[in-house]
Amino acid sequence: MPDAPEGTGEPGAEAYDSTGPLGVAREATGLPAVDGLLERLGEVDGLPADVHLAVYEDVHRGLRAELTSLDERPAPASRPHDPRS
Repeated sequence: MPDAPEGTGEPGAEAYDSTGPLGVAREATGLPAVDGLLERLGEVDGLPADVHLAVYEDVHRGLRAELTSLDERPAPASRPHDPRS
């Protein structure tokens, strides 16, 4: 791990650029509603910092709604266990 620049006290602090996008990769989940919400996270890179919280809260609400909807769906039919498998 690279040494921290003098005065920061944190290892690797020179690699962090607080003025640019975080560059966190988002992988598709295959669930269109969830993927759309995750794409919204990429919007914060071009927005002023004081708007970030609103986007994060909106994405959080959407993800919670998606999780809640899973509880409302019927469970998949189970198949009897085959001991030969």
